[in-house]
Amino acid sequence: MIAIIDYGMGNLHSVSKAVERLGFDFVITADPDQILAADGAILPGVGAFGDAMDNLRETGMDEVTKQFIATGKPLLGICLGMQLLFSESEEYGNHKGLDLLPGRVVRFQGDYKVPHMGWNKLSFNQSSPLFEGLEEGHVYFVHSYHVKPELASDLLATVDYHQQVTAIVGRKNVYGMQFHPEKSGDLGMQLLGNFLKLTVAASV
Repeated sequence: MIAIIDYGMGNLHSVSKAVERLGFDFVITADPDQILAADGAILPGVGAFGDAMDNLRETGMDEVTKQFIATGKPLLGICLGMQLLFSESEEYGNHKGLDLLPGRVVRFQGDYKVPHMGWNKLSFNQSSPLFEGLEEGHVYFVHSYHVKPELASDLLATVDYHQQVTAIVGRKNVYGMQFHPEKSGDLGMQLLGNFLKLTVAASV
C-alpha cells in the first residue's frame, strides 16, 4: 500500500491515477496510522513553499513525514514536495523546510524565461535504483524555484536550463523529483515505477 500524503496542497488525482496505472494499491490520507503503516509514501505538492510548510505543520504531517522516514521505508517528494524535503526556501521570504536533506530552494535568476516550463533531458549523475533499466530521456518541468543541494552525493540527476538544475535527489530512503513523473511520458512513469518497486522490497 502506498500512502499519498494529503496536506491540502498536492496534485492528488494525477499522482494517484499514475500509481494505480502502475498496478499499486494506494490511499490518499492525512491519517498518521495509515501513513506509518504504508509500504511507501509520496509527498506531492503544488503552490508556494511557505504555504505548504504551514499546512504540513497545521495538519501534523511534518512530524508524521519525519516519523515515516525514520522507519526506513521509501518516500518520494514530487515537484514542490521535493523542495519541501530541503532545509529552507527563499520563495516569498525565508521559510524553513523539513530539513531531511541539506540545501536551499532559490529562484531562477537570469535573462531567460521563468518559470522553467517544458521538456528537458535528464542527465544521470550517479547510479540509483530509480534508474535501473532506464536510459536518459526527457521529462516535463514547471517551476520558478530550484533546489541547490549542499551535498553532491544527494544529487542523482540534473537537466540543463541555462545552468545545472536539480531534477532528482536521493539519500537512503528519501527521494525527490522536481518534475511531474506522471506527466512525463514513458520515462516519467518508469521512474515512478522504479520507486514503487522499492516499496515492495522494503515491505519484504
